[in-house]
Amino acid sequence: MNSRINELYGFDPKLTEMAEKAEKACMDAFRRTEETAEYNGAKVLKAFADNKVSEPCFYGSTGYGYGDVGREVIDKVFAQALGTEDALVRFNFVSGTHALSVALFGVLRTGDKMVSITGKPYDTLEEVIGLSGTKGNGSLMDYGVEYGQVDLNSDGTPKLDEITEAVKGAKIAYIQRSRGYSLRGAFTVKDIEDMIKAAKKGNPDIIIMVDNCYGEFIEDREPSAVGADVIIGSLIKNAGGGIARTGGYIAGRADLVELCSYRLTCVGMGKEVGCTLGMNREMLLGLFFAPDVVANAVKTSIFASELFTMLGFECSPRKDDSRGDIITAVKLGDEEHLCAFCRGIQKGAPVDSFVTPEPWDMPGYSDKVIMAAGAFTGGASIELSADAPLREPFAVWMQGGITYTSGKLGVMLAAQEMINEGLIKL
Repeated sequence: MNSRINELYGFDPKLTEMAEKAEKACMDAFRRTEETAEYNGAKVLKAFADNKVSEPCFYGSTGYGYGDVGREVIDKVFAQALGTEDALVRFNFVSGTHALSVALFGVLRTGDKMVSITGKPYDTLEEVIGLSGTKGNGSLMDYGVEYGQVDLNSDGTPKLDEITEAVKGAKIAYIQRSRGYSLRGAFTVKDIEDMIKAAKKGNPDIIIMVDNCYGEFIEDREPSAVGADVIIGSLIKNAGGGIARTGGYIAGRADLVELCSYRLTCVGMGKEVGCTLGMNREMLLGLFFAPDVVANAVKTSIFASELFTMLGFECSPRKDDSRGDIITAVKLGDEEHLCAFCRGIQKGAPVDSFVTPEPWDMPGYSDKVIMAAGAFTGGASIELSADAPLREPFAVWMQGGITYTSGKLGVMLAAQEMINEGLIKL
């Protein structure tokens, strides 16, 4: 590490030496990440050229938004970049959970059944489905949608034979690509392909819906390439490239995207309405940056995994493991280590670095959650952040890093905070 950087941050010399060794050990993994980013960047650039992105696409509209050329082009560019027939890309999606909710309510009807084939979904979807919350609040179950679930094996792999049986008679097989607050690995596109084959074996007509949050541009293809009918994600994660301030997307089969658009706006109008209020430019610019920004986040994640492994903590995935998302989980063992880690990450943030993160009762979660996130966009987990519920095994889930330099420094500050508090001895 440049000695002048060390002077700026006052890192323990032993930590600096260890970080240099960790970084050298990651070089092969970094190279593979950069190769993937190069291909994905070329793919995105071609989507821009093929769909004739031009300055008028940036202007936006007000009111009903009839004939908004930018809105229409954005849908086409995202669809091509993600390998789907169509896409619904809107700043109106307030979160990834909102986009997932629109997709589920858009496709499912009373009497239909959805089966989550990757175990229990992420915490914030429980009330959407009806697994928690007040009866009568408008969940899928309130509307007569049946829910089924195929739990994962103890090692986090899918139970393919059980999937084949469980989806018989169901309308949707739901796959969550990222791990949520669990210690399983995120699913690669190959993993998803195996699950889709198992589901189609039991029900050829099953609709495959994939929560693609945190997974875009990790590999050189998306789940749509292996048979996913609908993929959903957030623009303040990978696909927004650290530029989009809000929004999400639903991409997939054109008929299903149309049904989802009826849920977002209203039946009969769907994608034809909705002003864009000058947001088009940043959504397009964000997608253009996304492959390289995702690569920086992955490199940050790889470095964190190697450094904290060297410090004696269990990390997942390891530097050379196949990755399905941008996240690294670090098992810290107790609340003290967990909170110190998050305080260090916060100190490495470009925004609100002076703030001390504290556990709180975050809406949609059953346990108190601590979240370190000093971001240009609130909650943007493509920017360096770390969060965790305060429960066993006191693991933290770290993601993001729109530049590798800032991501690496944030990870080192997390380690330094733990050293300062006497929780790590070098």
